[in-house]
Amino acid sequence: MERDLTSGSVFQNIVSFSLPYLLSYFLQTLYGMADLFIIGQFNGVDSITAVSVGGQVMHMLTVMIVGLAMGSTVTIAKAVGGRDLTQTSRAVGNTVTLFMGVSAGATALLLIFVKSVAAVMSTPVEAFSETVAYLTICFVGIPFITAYNIISSVFRGLGDPKSPMYFIAVACGVNIGLDCLFIGVFHMGAAGAALGTVLSQTVSVAAAFAVIFKRKMGISLRREDFRPQSAAMGQILKIGVPVAVQDGFIQIAFIVITVIANRRGLSDAAAVGIVEKFIGVVFLIPSTMLSTVSALCAQNIGAGKHGRAAAILRYAICITAGFGFFVSVAVQFAGGVIVGMFTGDAEVIMLGDQYLRSYIWDCMIAGVHFSFSGYFCAYGLSGISFLHNVLSIVCVRVPGAFFASRWFPENLYPMGLAAPGGSLLSVAVCVIAFGWMRKQRKME
Repeated sequence: MERDLTSGSVFQNIVSFSLPYLLSYFLQTLYGMADLFIIGQFNGVDSITAVSVGGQVMHMLTVMIVGLAMGSTVTIAKAVGGRDLTQTSRAVGNTVTLFMGVSAGATALLLIFVKSVAAVMSTPVEAFSETVAYLTICFVGIPFITAYNIISSVFRGLGDPKSPMYFIAVACGVNIGLDCLFIGVFHMGAAGAALGTVLSQTVSVAAAFAVIFKRKMGISLRREDFRPQSAAMGQILKIGVPVAVQDGFIQIAFIVITVIANRRGLSDAAAVGIVEKFIGVVFLIPSTMLSTVSALCAQNIGAGKHGRAAAILRYAICITAGFGFFVSVAVQFAGGVIVGMFTGDAEVIMLGDQYLRSYIWDCMIAGVHFSFSGYFCAYGLSGISFLHNVLSIVCVRVPGAFFASRWFPENLYPMGLAAPGGSLLSVAVCVIAFGWMRKQRKME
């Protein structure tokens, strides 16, 4: 089941690996939107708010789990690239041990503080009880969400991005069906949406296990492989922890910027919310490329093909920057039309057009530092990715959005520039770090 990504056309490997990844991300986005859409058809504002707030919390947790799983993907891919079956088995076994421990601890802790989490999110009183119910059920399902991400990280590390796409497709289809049943037929409200999410993840994990038992994985796991070993566990944590923490910071930054927009008034808040939804879809390409670069480069680094890893980075930068430039130029002419697809309010469309036309340039610039981040993670240097993202958030994105909002209260265009401004700082740090890495390799 292992797939060799250390030979053949670099461009073709990137495309064939990234497309299933992209579809997986798209399905995950659709998966998250389904709950909100379906409950909006059968319930009132209180239930919609409960699912919206609870969904934000679960999205943040999922993103951090995915970030931590990056350590597993890279560690497994390096072992596969080096043709080291013993190390591959050890990495897979330690991944299972680590994530099962993390999920058990997180589940217990979050269930204890579920009401505090809802309070921290400033949940309206009318939606508080439903939000707590939604989160309680979702927190119970964390082991299944974690299991899906463990399995996906293993498959991707082995060079197979298609299987995780099929698993999330199964979960998405089951989730929509269960939402219609629990919310539309049984009138369970937000609790029904949460139950549908957890059960669909359970079905997805069951389907994944069925595939694993049916196929030959190319590796054999022994009891010893599940025992925590400092080398394997250390490598996974060294790469995964900075990525998970960085992704957590990024989600917090989004929440802070949303709060800044909310304080400007209802129309501004609506405009920013609509643009963020659109940006989330467009950013599927840079996000996909980060994961693709990390997996492909890791295999090639494991095989000692450092020049090929650098070529993967160059191709990725060209693809993401080219896509970002095309979309950014198109939005300059169609920003109002795009925002108008979500609302008919003339003021919201005007403000959304302003915000989107400046924010969209981040798609092109972020594509560059996303590609670099994947490259650094493949070398086990995810701390560099953590550094440039934190600097971007703390030095430019949040303060830039805050001051632009204060200085230009009638126009959202300057506030939108904070995002690409932050990405420019990230790119500068990445270029410096890349130059340092090349210098270090020449000295070795």
